[in-house]
Formats: sequence, C-alpha cells, structure tokens
Amino acid sequence: MKGFKDFVMQGNVIDLAVGVVIGSAFTALIGAFVANLIQPVVNVFGGTNVNGLSFKLIAANEATRVDIGAVLSAVIAFLITAAVVYFVFVLPISQARRLDRRRRGLPEQDESAVSEEIVLLTEIRDALAQRGGTMPSGDATPPRP
Repeated sequence: MKGFKDFVMQGNVIDLAVGVVIGSAFTALIGAFVANLIQPVVNVFGGTNVNGLSFKLIAANEATRVDIGAVLSAVIAFLITAAVVYFVFVLPISQARRLDRRRRGLPEQDESAVSEEIVLLTEIRDALAQRGGTMPSGDATPPRP
C-alpha cells in the first residue's frame, strides 16, 4: 500500500491527472467560445460565400469541402486551452513548488547546471588524457589505437 501511495503522490502523476481533468473540463467551454465567437469572425474572410472560409474541390460533391475556417478555429481553440492550462495551473503550481523549495532551504533547480554524470565523465576523460598524454582535456574525442 505504501508503494502505491508513493506512486500516486509523485509529481508527474498528479501533473498528468490535472492536465487530463483540465483539458476535459475546458473542451466544452472553449468549443462553444470558438464555434460561436471565433468561427463567425474567421468566416468573414470567406466574403459573401455562405460556407465561410471553405471551398469544394468538386462543386457537386459535398464530401470534397475543404473548410479552412474550421481548421483555423481548431488551432485557436488549442492555443486558448493551452494558455489557460499554463497560466491558471502550471505557472502557479511551479511557483508554489519553487517557494516550497526555498522555505525548506533546498537549492533552486538550475536546468543549465551540469549533471553529475557529465562531471564524472569529464573527470574520467581528463584522467585518461593525463595518463596517456595524447588527448587534451578540452577534446571530447578519444584517441584511436
């Protein structure tokens, strides 16, 4: 039971759950917003065409309709959803985590910092270069035998 609790309490699982729930919750809201406000504005660019910003590849075949307005509206809906999720959930959660790390006295996570593996590999490379004397410490390619 402890293992399951640890798994569920991991940040990645919680972040994923929040993303799924928020994405589902905003789908209807953003869909209505785009269909009723954005789509009519995009269709204005279709001029007096009754179908808005779309055209048929074959005039007599409705299945050949290319609806550029619908695609643009879907892109706008995605961007709105992504912005809302980021600014309402991701940004505040990451700031809260940063504040929590400061409060607990933990160092800030620096993404540009070199990982321990890279440091270790660099030390190994330098030691081998000193031992063999043929590879300078700045060269990342080992000498060929």
